[in-house]
Amino acid sequence: MKVKKEIKKIIPPVLLSIYHFLLAWLGAAIYRFPSKEMTVIGVTGTSGKSTVVELIHQLFTGAGQKTAALSSIAFHLGQDFQPNQLKMTMPGRFHLQRFLAQAKKEKCQLAVVEVTSEGILQYRHRFIDFDSLVFTNLSPEHIERHGGFENYKRTKGKLFAIWSKRGMKQKPPAPEKTIIVNLDDPQASYFSSFSAERKLGYGIERMSEKIESLKAEKIVLRARSSTFEVRGEKFSLALPGQFNISNALAAITVGYAQGLDFSRMAQSLAKVKNIPGRLELVADYPFQVVVDYAHHPAALEKIYQTLHPFAKRLICVLGSCGGGRDKWKRPVLGEIAARYCQRLIITNEDPYDEDPREIVAQVAKGAGGKAEEILDRREAIQTALSSALPGDIVIITGKGSESLMCLAGGKKIPWDDRQIVQEELDRSSGRKAEKT
Repeated sequence: MKVKKEIKKIIPPVLLSIYHFLLAWLGAAIYRFPSKEMTVIGVTGTSGKSTVVELIHQLFTGAGQKTAALSSIAFHLGQDFQPNQLKMTMPGRFHLQRFLAQAKKEKCQLAVVEVTSEGILQYRHRFIDFDSLVFTNLSPEHIERHGGFENYKRTKGKLFAIWSKRGMKQKPPAPEKTIIVNLDDPQASYFSSFSAERKLGYGIERMSEKIESLKAEKIVLRARSSTFEVRGEKFSLALPGQFNISNALAAITVGYAQGLDFSRMAQSLAKVKNIPGRLELVADYPFQVVVDYAHHPAALEKIYQTLHPFAKRLICVLGSCGGGRDKWKRPVLGEIAARYCQRLIITNEDPYDEDPREIVAQVAKGAGGKAEEILDRREAIQTALSSALPGDIVIITGKGSESLMCLAGGKKIPWDDRQIVQEELDRSSGRKAEKT
């Protein structure tokens, strides 16, 4: 791992760029450009991407279409489900093209791909024949990797520029090349400015006079669910939070662009019980325990804002921002958590080759003395659970549905926050039974 990093430092960026581009072409060529044989939807943004991919998959599966989907959560090939254990949201070029080739072999009519800024930098998106592109939102993330927010935004924009550069070569039958943007995000106008045959927007707060838009209305937010209407059709969602309504609205807009019926989409979304590792309810009695992937400031604050009104106390186990990445946000995460959490425990996440104690200390600094530091993640979770009372909500963030923890020297150990919670709750119940 270290050798690979050192080699990258001495190779000129231009040569690295050519290398990544050629790999992308080679991967597509080996698997015979499989994306040309199906409708392909790309989803990008800072947060919500995985949830939107999962919801789109549910919509089209519910409509009777065989669908493939690839996200940080899972790989879907029709009814086949495999958790994503790669520790990569967007796999490498060969893995990605092989997945699309398998989708073609399985006769999938549609494929949904989560697209990351790192994937765009390495041309993993190239030679995929996208038909629709979805922009969810944009907030500061991967700033050190990109050298600033504007560079991060422009990197995302390269995905939307693919039709401008390559032209709009249609495949029979030829769906319109479509851009779909979240109108509530300040960057909506930037992402809707790229060339496309059709442009659609969605939103809760804002609409557009320039492009056709779908709006969520008559919104009702509950502790573990929400309802809203789109063009007179009522949607019931077993996912809490206004941000999840926005995620659902993104998927609905994709379905609308592809000709799905609103009533059918409402029936499909009503069947979604949870999204793995995204505000996932792990335990409900005598207090709630929720696990979420949130690892950047905007997402973390949305999670806390969603849960806080329904909790007597919010007890937070805060992951400490993986080693080697986005050090700027560590104290920011701590500051946000200190504002919402009645008890805050900062713990290890994925330290890689950094000193985990130093990472935790940097997060704790932002909390201004309001946080406990417990390096061992299991101990941190056990401590949080042991202090919870009826009416409290324990929220564990940073890893979500991930199944591995990354340590120094490239070592990976099995880890699943949800499993750890169940083990600690079972152990606690066993201790209580022994006492009685």
